[in-house]
Amino acid sequence: MKNTILVIDDEMSIRLLLDNYLSKKFTVVTRNDGFEGLKYLEEGNMPDVIVADIQMPNMDGYEFIDEVRASGFFKHIPMIMLSGIESSKERVKCLRSGADDYLVKPFNPEELAIRIENLIIRRRL
Repeated sequence: MKNTILVIDDEMSIRLLLDNYLSKKFTVVTRNDGFEGLKYLEEGNMPDVIVADIQMPNMDGYEFIDEVRASGFFKHIPMIMLSGIESSKERVKCLRSGADDYLVKPFNPEELAIRIENLIIRRRL
């Protein structure tokens, strides 16, 4: 059975790219923003890894991290955050908020897939 990856990004091009690339190895579910992502989780879905953008309308990535980490059910799901901001300060803020990893856009989808696999493997140990 394939692991499930929840991709949350308001840019359709990113959702399509990740769905296309990651679906070779994973079941990929995409959502537009943090609210839709939370709704998906609250419907009883438990992805193996969440990949989410930081800059999104309605609920940004930081608010999304806070909501997920505050939840008893979902707080252990590994999260990789995507951002167009390449600054150490932003990366530190993101990791301190509870993200497991941080990738700067544009990124190599192969690198993201490896990072996802590593998180899944570590979670099983």
